[in-house]
Formats: sequence, C-alpha cells, structure tokens
Amino acid sequence: MKAKRSTRRRTTFVLVLVLALVTSLVYKLFDIQVVQAQALSAQAAERRGTAVTTYGARGDIVSDDGTLLAGSVLRYDFIASPINALSEYTDAQGKALPQAQALTKLAADPVMAKLSTITGTPVKTFIADFQGALRANSQSQYAPLVTNVDVPTFDKIQALNIPWLTPVSHPSRTYPDGAVGGNIVGYVNSAGDGAEGLEQQYQQCLQGDNGEETYQRSQDGVAIPGSTKVTKAAKQGGTLETTLNSDLTWFLDQNVATAVKQLGAQFGQASVIDIKSGEIKAAAQYPSVDPNNIDGVPAAYRSKSMMFSNQYEPGSTFKALTAAAMVDTGYATPASHVMTPDTLQGVNGVDISDAEYHPTEDMTLTGILMNSSNVGISELGANMSDQTRYDYYKKFGIGSPTSVPFPAQASGQLTSPSTWDAQTKYATMFGQGVSATMAQMVQAYQAMANGGVMVPLSLVKGCKQSDGTVTDAPKKTSTRVIKASTSKTMLDMLESVVQQGTNAPVLKTPGYRIAAKTGTAQEPNEQGTGYVQGEYYVSVMGVAPVDNPQYLVDVNIGFPTKIKMSNGVAPLFHTVMSQVLKTFRVSPSNSAPSMLPPYHQ
Repeated sequence: MKAKRSTRRRTTFVLVLVLALVTSLVYKLFDIQVVQAQALSAQAAERRGTAVTTYGARGDIVSDDGTLLAGSVLRYDFIASPINALSEYTDAQGKALPQAQALTKLAADPVMAKLSTITGTPVKTFIADFQGALRANSQSQYAPLVTNVDVPTFDKIQALNIPWLTPVSHPSRTYPDGAVGGNIVGYVNSAGDGAEGLEQQYQQCLQGDNGEETYQRSQDGVAIPGSTKVTKAAKQGGTLETTLNSDLTWFLDQNVATAVKQLGAQFGQASVIDIKSGEIKAAAQYPSVDPNNIDGVPAAYRSKSMMFSNQYEPGSTFKALTAAAMVDTGYATPASHVMTPDTLQGVNGVDISDAEYHPTEDMTLTGILMNSSNVGISELGANMSDQTRYDYYKKFGIGSPTSVPFPAQASGQLTSPSTWDAQTKYATMFGQGVSATMAQMVQAYQAMANGGVMVPLSLVKGCKQSDGTVTDAPKKTSTRVIKASTSKTMLDMLESVVQQGTNAPVLKTPGYRIAAKTGTAQEPNEQGTGYVQGEYYVSVMGVAPVDNPQYLVDVNIGFPTKIKMSNGVAPLFHTVMSQVLKTFRVSPSNSAPSMLPPYHQ
C-alpha cells in the first residue's frame, strides 16, 4: 500500500512539474512572440546584419520613337553606423569615450567638415542625426546621413574613405525635356508615386516592386564580402509607350509660348492629331509645368492638362458642326443661301449679331462659314429641329469626356434642348451656350475629316512590362458620325474658307490643300448671365491635306490683349501646320483646291 501511495505521489509531482514547465514555456513563447516581438525583431535585425531595400525602378515614359520623356536615374543615400563612428575616439588608455564626448570629437573631425562642404549640409545637422539614432538605440548602426545625391557627389563622398559610412543606391525620377509636354507626362510625389498626368493614370504600369538584401558587417562597420543575400528580388516597372512626337511637341511648346507673349495673352495651347489613327502626336500649353521643378510655374498650371481639363465656349469653330448636321440631314447644301444682315433683331425675342458690320448679303452656307456669320448660321440652322441638332452634337462627342483615360478630364457642357431658352437655341449654333475642351473639339473635327468616321483619340500605345508582355493598349471602336459624302463636302467648304477668307494669305501653305475654321469666343462670367468684357479665346482648327486628310492642328490662345480676333492666332496655325507637314513628310497635294461660291449668284 505504501508503495502504491508513493508511486501516486511521485506521479502527481511529475505531472505538476511538467504542467509548470509547459506553463512556463507557453508564457515565455507568448512573451517572445507577442509582448517583445517588435523589440526582439529589431535586435535580431541589428545582430544578423543590415537589411537594405533594393529598389524596383519606376518604368520609363517614352515618345513614339522611344525618346525618353520620363525615366529613373540612380541616386545615393549614405547610411552611417553611429556606434562604429564613435568607437574611433578613445582616451589615453585606449578606452572608448562616453558618447557625448565622442560626438564632440566627431563634430570637430576634419572629415565631417569635408562631408559638409561636399553635401552643403551643416555639421551640426549630421551630429543631430547621430544623436537621434543613439537616443533610439544606444548601440545603433543605422543613421541616414546623406540622401538623394547624384553620381558626381557620390564619387566625392566615396573618396573620403569613411569606414562607418555605407552607400545605398535607389532610383529617382528625371524628365529630360523639362516643361515640354510636362502637363501631359505629369510628375511623381515625394513617395515616388504618380501625382499628375500619365504618371498618375498609369501608376500600376510604371511602378516597380521593391526587394530586399541583407549583408553582415564587421566590427568596424564594413560590409563583409560575400555575405549579401537577396531575401526578395526587385521587379522593374513597365515602359509606357506614348503616341507623342517629342520633337514636334517641343516645337509647339516654343511657338505657343512665343504667341502668348506676342499677343499679351494669359495662356495658350495647341495639339496635333493623326486623323486616321486618332493618335495625339503633340499636345502643348503655356505656361507648362516642368516636372523637375513643379514650383517653377504658378499653381494654376502645375496640375492637369489644359487640353483635357480647360472648358471654354468654342465659338465659331463650332459652326462647322452645325453645318455638318445640316448637310448630313439634307437641310442645307454648300449652295444653300439666305439674306444675311449684320444684325437680326427680334427673332423669337432674341437679337443676333455678327462680330463686324457688313451690308446685307445673300450668303451661301460656304460664305456663312467663310465670313463666320452668326446671323447666317442661325437663319439656316433654324430649319432643323433642336433635338436633331443636339443629337449630332452628341455624336460628335460634345458633352462627354473623350475615350482617353486622362486624369481630371472635363466633360464640357451641352444641356438638353428641353432646357434651352430662345437665346440658347440660336447661340448653340455658333458655339455659345455650350462648352467643350480642346480634346473634344479635335475629336469632333477628326470625325468630320476622316470620311465621317470617329476613331477614338489615344495618347498611349501600351505598357511594355519587364517580361515583354504589353498591357494598357487602347481598345478602339470606330463609329460613323456623318456620311462620307458629308465629310467631303465639309472639307470643301472649309477649304474655301482658307482660299477665299480674310485670313487666306496667312492660312495657306504652298503645295498643300488645307481646310480650316477660325473662331473667336467670349469668356462667360461666373454668374452665367453674360460675358466678361474684353476676354476672348481665339483659335484656328485645320486639316491637311484636303485630298488625303492626314493631320489635324488646333491652336487656341486665351485672353489676348493686343489682337483679340482669330487673325492674331492664324500665323501660329500656319507655323505649326507647316512643321507638321515637314515632320511627317506629307506628300504635297496633286489636285486643285475647292473654290465654292460664298455668295448666291
């Protein structure tokens, strides 16, 4: 019996002991994995070596021929090992000095003065970085001391041979063409993510995936050769291939800037479209942001692109859309004519006036476009129902954003005919009471010039990933807007504008048949009750060659103070169109221009 009781006691004792041991182990495990997890991980990282981020470089943005518009270059950070730096300072017996004294010695060390001279950073700032790291960890081996320096600066720092200073490379964004196309390309924020333009819209395409490497340090802080291990491989970002021609965009930028200054204007913009493909070959504005220095331009022009975000009443360039609707539905032909005074009073309680005085003339539809008559287009357009005209405007893309996935794109404004008062009914025929962006207007003219078929605009060809696959290629579905015969008729009428209009000497380009429409539009006031006195948008929209439409040019200057009519911007259109024809080596026309009669005979 005693033996049995003794056995039970021993068994119970062993079980209690085991239970206590298990409980102790569970508690210890909980303490290590939960309570002290963060601190122990930091200590482990410190002891096992240094973990370094290897950056997956952000992908390039390139033009249609591969010219770099945005890219990543290597920049360098230098990481100090505070504990190793201070260990160099000892007393007479060779013992390490207290950290405060060692920091004083470090501050007076000539090498710190040299580092300060190279980087432009005061020595006291370096010492403050050391102090901060040591407060967090008295044995710290990590203190970022120098950040984001270029290769020449890197070489100078390396030449100092500072054993406790380790360089770490990382990519940084650069924009070789500066402000050229800056508002289209966009820029990145301080975190390296796209903040505007293509950089923002195609963030997923461009962003790289960072990796990590670890390496062991010797006691003096130097990396041990062969100790580097890749714990996670970095992935490079894709290359965004755009439709932009970089040289042409540069040319537009320079000439728009010159025109804005010559006309005493506030801003300007210009674009070039490949009519067959819908590709945007150039998009310029002034002022334009330089992504390398976004603070170098007023805040109003740092973000967005005027081509896609700036809404304005298009004015007389809109008359071509009204005329196309009339021709396409059979309400008018180029020869349709109407007696046209300079002012039409009391039409449904509305007065309609042309921009300049002229005697009453029997104008054809061609002449109405050539003379840009508000009265004439209103008289002929009144024969068409408001709903039919509205439907054509919608088919031309007015009132809806274009298919280009661009940030902050505006939709313009085109209200339903049911909301039109008598003034709006007529005003919309000549581009007032409606607003659009340059992108919407060039999209409409692209359809008008392309045999009546709208090919959606595009700014990007695709994103080529590091593994060779291509993503983000635009999916285009063409739609017919007007008949092919209407397209030809409209080009003939707009060519007659160039051949016989008041701006003919400037708009013509020898050897090429060109069709164009000028426009002068007022700026609505904030209340929407009228217009701002003296503030105008002046523009020219044109196509070449008429016998084989290939390129569309649109130029627009905002609020000029010297010449407030479209003849002020006609020279800019001529300069840009001439350069486009040279750039793309467009063959001269081999047929005679259209000379449709502007007046009834």
